[in-house]
Amino acid sequence: MEKEYLIHKRPWEALLIFALPMMVGNLFQQLYTMADSVIVGRFVGEEALAAVGSSYSLTNVFISIAIGGGVGASVITGQAFGKREYVRLKRSVSTALLAFLGVSVLLAAFGLACSEGIMTLLRTPGNIMEDAVVYLDIYFLGLPFLFMYNVLSAMFNALGRSRIPLYLLIFSSLLNVGLDLYMVCALRLGVAGAAWATLIAQGISAVASFLLFLRELRGLPGEGGVCFDRAELRRMARIALPSILQQSTVSIGMMLVQSVVNSFGSEMLAGYSAAMRIESICVVPMAAMGNAISSYTAQNIGAGRYDRVQKGYRVCYGIVAAFAALICLVLEPFAPPIISLFLEGEDSRLAVETGVQCIRFMGWFYGIIGLKMISDGVLRGAGDMKPFTAANLANLTLRVALAVTLAPRFGIQMVWYAVPLGWAVNYLISFLRYRTGRWRSIRA
Repeated sequence: MEKEYLIHKRPWEALLIFALPMMVGNLFQQLYTMADSVIVGRFVGEEALAAVGSSYSLTNVFISIAIGGGVGASVITGQAFGKREYVRLKRSVSTALLAFLGVSVLLAAFGLACSEGIMTLLRTPGNIMEDAVVYLDIYFLGLPFLFMYNVLSAMFNALGRSRIPLYLLIFSSLLNVGLDLYMVCALRLGVAGAAWATLIAQGISAVASFLLFLRELRGLPGEGGVCFDRAELRRMARIALPSILQQSTVSIGMMLVQSVVNSFGSEMLAGYSAAMRIESICVVPMAAMGNAISSYTAQNIGAGRYDRVQKGYRVCYGIVAAFAALICLVLEPFAPPIISLFLEGEDSRLAVETGVQCIRFMGWFYGIIGLKMISDGVLRGAGDMKPFTAANLANLTLRVALAVTLAPRFGIQMVWYAVPLGWAVNYLISFLRYRTGRWRSIRA
């Protein structure tokens, strides 16, 4: 079957066919997120950029919950697809959608009730507090759409249909940029305009994803039966919860050190926020390869093709190394003009300097996060979640401990100096677990 290419095509070919559309799609997603910052920074001002950036780490936590939940659920779906158990597949999809709809509504209600308190805990500078809370409140209103879209994207990927999320992301990205320009520049809604533009674009994309996925399911044999199955939910939760933790590791770490960054003032915060937007683009190919090897592993384990998992893992090393070298070659010479896209004027000199220092340092280390993500991806696809969870907790703990203890004493640079150390420890733990071969005996 054409849809089973992850099981039958040569490993490098199957992984690239799967990953490249995901990379392009995620790149568009990050580009329109970056467009929010560029438009706000240039047409509203440095303080507005800082206001959007002050909640960036927090919003990424919720994005990570959605993505991690979707990836975890897609492991069950991918293994059922590999075994051609289509009734179970449909049951797992409906269970995942209903469960995460409930989770998203609860998180949205919590966020709306606590947004100002959260920003206060993060020591958001007083001159940007009002805008930061406005942006966050609108973001929380759109949380159910965010969850629906990301879970459905993961389900499409589990079926090997990664081009559909790509097309939807391109559409959503272009729509979001157009709405940004209209609401921020024409209607002069400022930070609120950027937030509403994102909510509307995500909402339309989520509804379109749902309709297209229903059509995809109708093309598979068998009836779905029960819409919500507690046994399926338990199986998903065993994989989804650690996966959420893995996807959230960077975001939680960023949130915990955000208060440290905020204490350096809105100008440094603006520069750091710009650098984080660039970082989110740089990790796109690494995250795509991690998700690709996860779905590839799930389907091949379902089909009993363990030898293909090992071959695919080795292929990923070369792909990750190539992307890491390309990123470094771009960031090192072009860091100043890249950061200057977000900021304008002599008043932003310190902001630009902060952002440039950050992305130039980080440019040398994206290969490490690539190795971490593909090693994590094999364990996640196999359902081997305990060492996976331990590796990501070690990453988070090291990053936060170093940033929080060293940055107040030695400067804001300690925030990003701690990052590659955390990635390296995470990779070492996951790689050693992979080498034991025990992931072969795990059953989802």
